[in-house]
Amino acid sequence: MDRKYITKQYTDANGYVYEAVENDEHGVRVYTLANGLRVFLAQNFDAPRIQTYIPVRVGSNDDPKAHTGLAHYLEHMMFKGTSKIGSADWEKEKPLLEKLSELFEQHKAAETMEEKKQLYKSIDAVSQEAAVYAIANEYDKCVSSLGATGTNAHTWLDETVYKNTIPSNELKKWLQVEKERFSELVLRLFHTELESVYEEFNRAQDHDGRLVNYALMELLFPNHPNGQQTTLGKAEHLKNPSMKAIHRFFQDYYVPNNYALVLVGDLDFEETIRMVEDTFGGLPYRTIPERVRLEEAPMTKVVSRTVKSPTIWRVQLAWRTQSYGSREAMLADVVANLLSNRGEAGLLDLNVNQKQKLLYAQAFSVAFKQYGYFSSVMVPKEQQTFEEAMALFFEELERVKRGDFPDWLIPAIIDDFRLQRIKALETADGLASNLYDVFIKERTWAQELAELDDYATITKEEVMAFAQRFFGDNYAVVYKEQGENERLIRVENPGITPVKINREARSVFFEELLASESLPIEPRFIDYQKAIETSIVGGRKLSFVANKYNGIAQVHYLFPFGNDHDKTLSLATFVLQYLGTDVYTTQALKEAFYRLGITTDFKTSGDRLQISLSGLEERLGEGMALLHHWMSRAVPDQAVYDDYVQTILESRAAAKKDKGKIMSALISYAKYGAFSRTTDVLSNERLLSMRCSELTDKLRTLFEYPYELFFYGRDLEAFKEQVLPFVSAETRPSPEAQTYPEPETKGQVYFVDYDMVQVEMAKVGRAGVMEVSDFGKINVFNEYFGQGLSSIVFQEIRESKSLAYSAYVTYSANSLRGGSDYVTSYIGTQPDKLSVAVGALEELLGAMPEVPMQFENARETVLKQMASTRINRTNIFFNYLNLKKLGVDYDLRKSIYEEVGALTMEGLVDFYVQKVKPLEYNVAVIGKRANLDEASLSRLGAFRELKLEEIFGY
Repeated sequence: MDRKYITKQYTDANGYVYEAVENDEHGVRVYTLANGLRVFLAQNFDAPRIQTYIPVRVGSNDDPKAHTGLAHYLEHMMFKGTSKIGSADWEKEKPLLEKLSELFEQHKAAETMEEKKQLYKSIDAVSQEAAVYAIANEYDKCVSSLGATGTNAHTWLDETVYKNTIPSNELKKWLQVEKERFSELVLRLFHTELESVYEEFNRAQDHDGRLVNYALMELLFPNHPNGQQTTLGKAEHLKNPSMKAIHRFFQDYYVPNNYALVLVGDLDFEETIRMVEDTFGGLPYRTIPERVRLEEAPMTKVVSRTVKSPTIWRVQLAWRTQSYGSREAMLADVVANLLSNRGEAGLLDLNVNQKQKLLYAQAFSVAFKQYGYFSSVMVPKEQQTFEEAMALFFEELERVKRGDFPDWLIPAIIDDFRLQRIKALETADGLASNLYDVFIKERTWAQELAELDDYATITKEEVMAFAQRFFGDNYAVVYKEQGENERLIRVENPGITPVKINREARSVFFEELLASESLPIEPRFIDYQKAIETSIVGGRKLSFVANKYNGIAQVHYLFPFGNDHDKTLSLATFVLQYLGTDVYTTQALKEAFYRLGITTDFKTSGDRLQISLSGLEERLGEGMALLHHWMSRAVPDQAVYDDYVQTILESRAAAKKDKGKIMSALISYAKYGAFSRTTDVLSNERLLSMRCSELTDKLRTLFEYPYELFFYGRDLEAFKEQVLPFVSAETRPSPEAQTYPEPETKGQVYFVDYDMVQVEMAKVGRAGVMEVSDFGKINVFNEYFGQGLSSIVFQEIRESKSLAYSAYVTYSANSLRGGSDYVTSYIGTQPDKLSVAVGALEELLGAMPEVPMQFENARETVLKQMASTRINRTNIFFNYLNLKKLGVDYDLRKSIYEEVGALTMEGLVDFYVQKVKPLEYNVAVIGKRANLDEASLSRLGAFRELKLEEIFGY
């Protein structure tokens, strides 16, 4: 480890001992309480908020072999509260939960399906009794009342991590809530949540990436739980849970010496650690069960597996590596970046993707707490075999072994690592994420800080020797073919009786939390005219926002036209990536940008083309010169263009096999009809007949059209001097825009057949024309009714009826003045639950429940979130740009804040009655036709099955 990163002990003003690292510009402090709790603190004053993580050193690798998926299910149950949070009468609820625990043990031990069904009826009946005393989602109501955002959690191999972003003035309350949550586990609403977890399992079965990853991990780790125990667990274990086993797991691993608090944001070190000691300091230390470190035998041969799904085919290779932080893992990471470095100058980038030899190829490395892997994914073209695709990868791997890459590439990769780390750690979330990962992997902050210096010692000779030694015929390969997945597990609806939701009830704990006063945070609004400095450079408008954080600068060229104006515009910028100039080959251009540390980005939306450069400020001038040279002197290459068109055509064919893309296009069709931005695309015939020179001519004259500049950096005057030589006069008008209709939604049901376990349904309704005066009501409506863990929709669909893992209703305001708003509802569920789910959504949308207490909580949540939000960095400019599209030139948040502050339950109901209740909806449904309950869908409108050509436009 580099000697400049030395960990030392210090004592703060209150006498608490902490560790810090010399030369740590982030100022991280690490405290350890007497009970073993580690507390990571760092300051970030971007906003009066604190990013919080509670990482627990336990994950799916620790699941008992007879209870896989347990760590993940426990994560879900951690949101159900304790004896104090979430119970209306604990003394009456407790014996019923104990009875349920015994029933689940009997259910697990039952040998016949008939016995299990009868026991489940008893479980369902007792659950009804227990639910009378359960206050659904009270944990979420507690943290929402603080103004928390991002409330969530995840489970992985060796970790379970709980997340919240809170206003800084609510830290004390948040600590009280979390201390209570981590003190005790109560498994209320157990069987309804269990069914939701099973719906999550079903969603995973329909997720193509998980299918391949599961197979790959099983091959790489034939004995280790990395590959033998998935996070979601086995179906038979999910359907036969043990409440007692979950309690044992909580008692074993959810102890202060096995988790940490990570807090980064607007905090005072001494005050924060004192509050942590006052809450979490009282929790007892307990010995953690000894973990057996399982060692895998070395891989000595190629192992393979074939999996199938409806999506496009591909092949993935992987070699097992040593653990995170090991020299082998670092070398594997460097080799991965030699092959693929964000599409810039890697060997696969330049020699395979750039030359369009495959549809796509990428290399990457992943390092776990124990072991890891180096991998490559290849997507063959239509006429290519898996073997041909793999041969192209191995050809580039041989270049690494021979050292057939430029000497500057490894140092450039390390420089890029440093740049990406600067970008990540400048935000509270980026730093906090890094800190919790350090805790999970049992590393020190000093080791993490020194990591890039360790990378810098890697030489070309060491990489070559490593590649020659490491990459042999000892890898795993998964062939993902296109076809029917015969391993899908399809299950029946267990017949859960909906439980009663106690919306009006509050626990004593929650009442006391609400009664406890916190010093308010005053909202801060922006005077955009002062925050954005404007000037004229070469006849073009230049906007400037100062970077007060680091030496990374950005320049953005903003053109007031996009795909709505010219369908070939985005095509031209994509094809440019494959073209060189009369001076540089394509490869030389990519390498030149990468050596400068400058990234380029071309984004084309309906109404805007944005060309961006980002990198160290002192190199931005060279980057601009290179960009303008590239665009003005790009040499057309018809063969390259023709190859790219074939790639587009194959990608279009692939999109028609991708569930996510089909559903997205289907929702667009339900929303806008047959003619929309989704379907109005360049035809195959137009693509095939086009000349590449038409596109390069367009790029060559692009800077003669209207555009403005935005610079984010430190030295505005120096930037003006650098950019002036490249600013040309405006001599061409913006092209006319194609307008797209927003037809009424009139009760049509559109269906696409797709082989999947679940069925997904979205309802879209066109509301009235966007009015900025509604924005406050929209925010509260979404918080109260349709989004989040404590919303009406979530409570009814998931908590009460256990119909889905994901369900929401969103009112979306249009981003353009004069455009229509839309209401969208979504549910993904088992086909045999669809009829009930449809009815439940219809009931909610037809008569929004009025719960004044829940409304007040939602309103206060919105106010606290707004008061503690700050707009900074480049967001200052881009927010202002979006506001102008709404027809305003001031900080609209001020009006919204005042509107929310004055809003009443009656006002929200009036908004619902006027804007939501009268709506008619079109419905988009995707699922397996054989499992479809068409009768239930026909209640929603005229049923029509669509062809993929109709929804994609090709």
